[in-house]
Amino acid sequence: MTRTDRQRWLLPSHLVEPGGSGAARPRRTVRDWVVDTLVFLLAALFGLVAADTSAEYNSEAVNLVDQTVGALACCALWLRRRWPVGLAAALAVVGALVPVAAGAMLAGLFSVAVRRPFREIAWILGIALAGSVATVFVRPDPETGTLLGIVLGTALTLLVTAWGMLVRARRQLVEALRERAERAEAEAELRAAQAQRLAREAIAREMHDVLAHRLTLLSVHAGALEFRPDAPPEQIARAAGVIRDSAHDALQDLREIIGVLRAPGEESGGGDRPQPTLATLGALVDESREAGMTVVLDSTVDDPGAVPAATGRTVYRIAQEGLTNARKHAPGTRVTLTLRGAPGDGLTVEVRNPAPDGPVPHVPGSGQGLIGLSERAALAGGRLDHGAPPGGGFALTAWLPWPA
Repeated sequence: MTRTDRQRWLLPSHLVEPGGSGAARPRRTVRDWVVDTLVFLLAALFGLVAADTSAEYNSEAVNLVDQTVGALACCALWLRRRWPVGLAAALAVVGALVPVAAGAMLAGLFSVAVRRPFREIAWILGIALAGSVATVFVRPDPETGTLLGIVLGTALTLLVTAWGMLVRARRQLVEALRERAERAEAEAELRAAQAQRLAREAIAREMHDVLAHRLTLLSVHAGALEFRPDAPPEQIARAAGVIRDSAHDALQDLREIIGVLRAPGEESGGGDRPQPTLATLGALVDESREAGMTVVLDSTVDDPGAVPAATGRTVYRIAQEGLTNARKHAPGTRVTLTLRGAPGDGLTVEVRNPAPDGPVPHVPGSGQGLIGLSERAALAGGRLDHGAPPGGGFALTAWLPWPA
C-alpha cells in the first residue's frame, strides 16, 4: 500500500488522486465499493424499520413523502466520499424532519467522524443532536415517550460519532506505526551505507599507508637509475635489489588487502600475515636504512609489547608515512625517529628531517597520506601535527593515548 492509498483512509476521495495533485477524484477500489454498498444497505434497512414503525400513525401521503425522502437520502450516501461534510450537514437537517432518513444521517455522520477531527465535526454533531431532539416533537412516536425518544436519539448519535472517531484514531495509529517502520528501515539502510562507506575509507587508508611506502622506494630508486646511468655497478645492483624487494613486498601487501575484500571462506592469498605493531618498528627502520636512508631511532619505550596492539599499529603507520615523505621530499637527509611515552602519559612519535641541500626530483603523490594519518590518530583518541619546525625542514608529530 502506497502513501497515497493510506491517505485515502483519512481524506475525502476528491482530495487525493494517485498522482498526489488532488486535481481529479480517483476511481473507487473494490474495497470502496464493498464498504459503500454495505453502508447503503444498512441505511436503507434502518429506514425501512423506521418507515414501518411510522406507517401506523401517519397518513399515506406523509408515508409516501417519508419513503421518497429516505430513499433519496440513502442514494445520496454514494456521494459521501466526495462531499462528506456538506452531505452530513444536509442529512442532519433532513433527518430531523424525516425519521426514515435517520439511517442515512447516521451513516453520513459516521463518515465525517472517520475522515475529520472532532473540532471540524463538532458543529455537525450539534446539528444532529438538535435534530434528534427536534424529531421527538416534530414527528412524535406514540409508543415512545418524549424523554425516552430524546435519550435514544442522543445516545445513538453520540455512539455513532464515537465509533467513527475510534475508527479514525485506529487508522491514524496504524499509519503512524507503518511510517515509523518505514523510517526505521530507511535509517537502517542509511546506517548500513555509512558503515560500508567507513569500511571503504578504512581500507583506502590502509592501502595508502601500506603501498605508499613500497612504491616510493620503487620510484626513488628507479629515478636514481634514470638520473645516474653512470653510477658504479655496486650502486646499480643495490638499487635493482631494492626495487625487486619493494615490488615483491608491495604485491604481498596488495594480496593481503584484496584478501580482506573477499567473501568469507575464500582464500585470502596472504591475508594471514601478521599486522605491524610497535615491536616491528625496528624492522621498518632497518628496511629504510637498507634503501639508502640515514635514519636515527631514539626510543625510550623499553617494552614495545606492552603497548596496545591498535596503538602500536597506528604508531607504525605514522612512522612509515613520515619516512616515506622524507624519502620523497628530502632524499639524502638525516631523519630522526623519536618515540617517547609511558602508560598513563600517552605515546608520542615524531619524524623530523632537515631541508634538502639541493633540488629534489619530483615524485608523484596525492597528498592524502597526512589526511589519512590525521583521521587514524583521531579515531585512536589522539592528535597529529605536521609542518616546518623553527630550524627548518619538516616534522611530523603525533600523540596517542596509552592507558595505565
